[in-house]
Amino acid sequence: MSDEEHQFESKADAGASKTYPQQAGTIRKNGYIVIKNRPCKVVEVSTSKTGKHGHAKCHFVAIDIFNGKKLEDIVPSSHNCDVPHVNRVDYQLIDISEDGFVKSTVPANWLSNVSKLFFHLDCQIKDGFGEGKDLVVSVMAAMGEEQICALKDVGPK
Repeated sequence: MSDEEHQFESKADAGASKTYPQQAGTIRKNGYIVIKNRPCKVVEVSTSKTGKHGHAKCHFVAIDIFNGKKLEDIVPSSHNCDVPHVNRVDYQLIDISEDGFVKSTVPANWLSNVSKLFFHLDCQIKDGFGEGKDLVVSVMAAMGEEQICALKDVGPK
């Protein structure tokens, strides 16, 4: 055997999928769907009847959960659609950096850098933090992205 050490560079993840398949006819309003490779929340679903060529079609109108853009898709109701794994977690806000990232505690009392501030909450978070309020932020994560999506004031520090 040789005495040299082998170093392995890990460039792979655990293999967990960022989405799972679900039949289009079973996706409902307020559910999630992937449209144009973006995680979206469904705001409207309409189903057409079967026509001359067989399949009933589902028309989805959805809002991108990270940038707020409205997207639409039409899928046969018997076909599978990708549905993102969406997680929402609350963190206590510790600090805000100058470049717009926040430091927060995770449940095991570790410090974590969370992604940039959500565009419509930017001023509210900075103002509340500047006033010395104790803030809890909700972070939504899906398909490798995460973003602060809600804010709760739990009182003064």
